[in-house]
Amino acid sequence: MRMISIVGLCLLALVASAEDKKLSSHATMLADNSANLAFSLYHNMAKDKDTENIAISPLVVASSLGMVALGGKASTASQVKTVLSADKLKDEHLHSGLSELLSEVSDAKTRNSTWKINNRLYGPSSVSFADDFVKSSKKHYNYDHSKINFRDKRSAVNSINEWAAKSTDGKLPEVTKDVQNPDGALIVNAMFFKPHWDEKFHEKMVDTRGFLVTRSLTIGVPMMHRTGLYDFYEDTENRIYVLNMPLGKKQASMIFIMPYHLEPLARLEKLLTRQQVDTWLSKMENRAVAISMPKISVEVSHNLQKHLAELGLTEAVDKAKADLSNISGKKDLYLSNLFHASAVELDIEGNPYDTSIFGSEKLRNPKLFYVDHPFIYLVKDNKTNSILYIGRVVRPKGNTMRDEL
Repeated sequence: MRMISIVGLCLLALVASAEDKKLSSHATMLADNSANLAFSLYHNMAKDKDTENIAISPLVVASSLGMVALGGKASTASQVKTVLSADKLKDEHLHSGLSELLSEVSDAKTRNSTWKINNRLYGPSSVSFADDFVKSSKKHYNYDHSKINFRDKRSAVNSINEWAAKSTDGKLPEVTKDVQNPDGALIVNAMFFKPHWDEKFHEKMVDTRGFLVTRSLTIGVPMMHRTGLYDFYEDTENRIYVLNMPLGKKQASMIFIMPYHLEPLARLEKLLTRQQVDTWLSKMENRAVAISMPKISVEVSHNLQKHLAELGLTEAVDKAKADLSNISGKKDLYLSNLFHASAVELDIEGNPYDTSIFGSEKLRNPKLFYVDHPFIYLVKDNKTNSILYIGRVVRPKGNTMRDEL
């Protein structure tokens, strides 16, 4: 019995030490840099008037850029490092650091959320992938590789969409309707993210409510409800609510930022910087909050090629300048498309309620956080201080309820 106890204590110590293991300095720096990339990329995309909902995982974008650097040479590769603000990092530290970081934050056991990440590099049917590149991109970035006949666009699009749907268990039915520039290499990120709340919503308290897209368009959505203790801040000067909802094991949290009332998000987005978010979080108080949240799944696909080019990735996407010869051994490829697609699902699921506070003084006079109009969200990893997701919900799926208020 004594031997079993000692073995058990040793195992617990090993688990604790694994959980307390610190990131390398390279991974820590890349976590910080990818958080900055999150806001730069978000603002670049928000300028596009045709874009409604946004869902970006800056860490997955950074990993895809790392894969491009792995396949690149000379200034094509060094420019990727510049976009990642990682010019001073050695190549091996860039790849090992990004690999370490993504492996840490996507660990379902410690983060207790569903996050399926699937990456594939498509090349034209004429390309031959170099063995070293295939092994290294699989090792560091978990990339699959496939050749496809882009000139048969219908077949190519169907093949890409079928792979994305299968790899996300049907949560992401479509990545694209078209493939532009069929002579280049194409990256696809296909992801499914579903937070597991630290305290679940009430399964019997779900009803249909109106979500105000504009003053003339209201969409009916299932709305879930709960009251509990949360970190909350009301920015009265800027007329904004900020709510921090911890996920399952409190290793990460989902932050919701919402104007008091229905309005275009442009005003809020002008305030949205990493420093401002940190300021809001620093001013939060733990208090009773009555939450009403849409029970929705938002499927979004972005082609990031243009946006990354505007942030400085100009060579890899330029057919005349790109040197991605580490991919195939030939200087015959450029990055023609980078599809970044996510299904983000908000549901009731989470840990059991803390029943000890029911009816207590702590839950009196709760603040109301009623999410019935467009909002911005972030998923923040508390251990690495990295941003797993940043996005906005402007128009959820649902049926029109009425034409005007």
